[in-house]
Amino acid sequence: MLKPREKVPNLEVDLINDTHWKLEDQTPKNFILVVFYRGLHCPICKKQLEELAGKLDKFVDRGVNVVAISCDTEEKAKKTGNTWNVPSLPIGFEMSIDKAREWGLYISKAKDDKEPNHFSEPGMFLIRPDQTLYFASIQTMPFARPGFDDILNAIDYVMKNDYPARGES
Repeated sequence: MLKPREKVPNLEVDLINDTHWKLEDQTPKNFILVVFYRGLHCPICKKQLEELAGKLDKFVDRGVNVVAISCDTEEKAKKTGNTWNVPSLPIGFEMSIDKAREWGLYISKAKDDKEPNHFSEPGMFLIRPDQTLYFASIQTMPFARPGFDDILNAIDYVMKNDYPARGES
């Protein structure tokens, strides 16, 4: 289990814009927000990522680098980028199931032929520039994810009050 104030696992993915994203290369002013989503098959993920894309500038204004990642194939991830309203959101793909488990994500099997054989359930991680975990939210199914306005308000509070990461004991 990942603990706040401890270094998170290494993470590298290709992005749908034909670039490569590495956690260790991120140099944000305040945080890195990694949003793991289920994939193209998930209508709740579509809503979530479109909301995130619409608030991307608010995260950037707060010194937060953002990336959304799934286990989807390159083809499905690029279809996500082309059919969902996420024009400037960095979207990574082909995260391995083993890597998802390393991050503590829950793994599901397909319930029908519209879903991939295996995929990760959603998770959201706010990470300090030194790659230590500040905040994590991990779901076992697609429902009840934290809202991005709540995350933005939390970041404002944390920065204003120098609030430490909690849950490390």
